[in-house]
Amino acid sequence: MTKIENDEKLLKDFFTANKQEIADNGFSRRVMHRLPDRSNWLARIWNAAVVVAGAVLFIWMGGLEAAWGTIREVFISMINQGTAELDPKSIIIASVVLVFMATRKVASMA
Repeated sequence: MTKIENDEKLLKDFFTANKQEIADNGFSRRVMHRLPDRSNWLARIWNAAVVVAGAVLFIWMGGLEAAWGTIREVFISMINQGTAELDPKSIIIASVVLVFMATRKVASMA
């Protein structure tokens, strides 16, 4: 038996022999009743309202047209510069960057 195994066995035996139960006296129940409610419906309604307002503002202020125009310009410039074979990975990266830029633009307008 190694020293570590021996130490673990000694500790286990010690704690088993000296185990003490502490009276709860309703402490756990009181703590659980004082915790904040997990289903905060007001926060959920507020989050939904902000998302809807953001989507409405994005569409109302021309965010869709701006994003589509930017994507179209990027693809047209790629084709005009002699890119005969478009790399799908580059298109995905460009699209992600453009979506990021569009969300930043909308966030700066609000």
